[in-house]
Amino acid sequence: MFSILVAAGWPVVPLLLCSVIATALVIERFISLKSSKVLPPQLLGEAIGVSQGSIPSPDVVAKLERNSALGEMLAAGFRAAQAGGPATADDLRAAMESTGRAIAHRLERYLPALATIASAAPLLGLLGTVIGMIEIFGSQAPGAGGGGNPAQLAHGISIALYNTAFGLVVAVPTLIFWRYFRTRVDGYLLHMELAGDRFAEHLSRIRPGAGSAP
Repeated sequence: MFSILVAAGWPVVPLLLCSVIATALVIERFISLKSSKVLPPQLLGEAIGVSQGSIPSPDVVAKLERNSALGEMLAAGFRAAQAGGPATADDLRAAMESTGRAIAHRLERYLPALATIASAAPLLGLLGTVIGMIEIFGSQAPGAGGGGNPAQLAHGISIALYNTAFGLVVAVPTLIFWRYFRTRVDGYLLHMELAGDRFAEHLSRIRPGAGSAP
């Protein structure tokens, strides 16, 4: 493999850099998009359970906010309900949606970079191949001392095509992971939106002026 990369020449360097960056981003996204960090399955039920009749204490709300992305959104709903005066479901939903937009931006972090690498890698590979072909045919031109050896020409073309192959090797897995993470984020956002609607309806039924739980 190392000999192939050396033979491909300097155009393969940007592709190597893209592969390293893509690998790092994929690992980071796998860690950051764990269900336990974004959408714990029992959290909504627990938040509804501790707020039957009154809003929990600020300490409980702060702990909920640190729990996960969903917890951060539910905490925004608690704070909107604590702000004073009766709050409608639409008011509470709007408060959670504002926090939800910031969460969505955070969940989508680095996905554009993965998409860019998936799109650019084949083009970088093609560029390397074109540069290699130019150098090969230039060396085979009359008076260039290349001798017009067909075997040497074929070998040079095969080396030039390494760049295209390596570009595809980088692009295809990156595209697959980008599509996977994109779908996963969309699923998270849909479930969070549904959870926000349910939580807003729950909070709007809490009696106005209810004090914080001790």
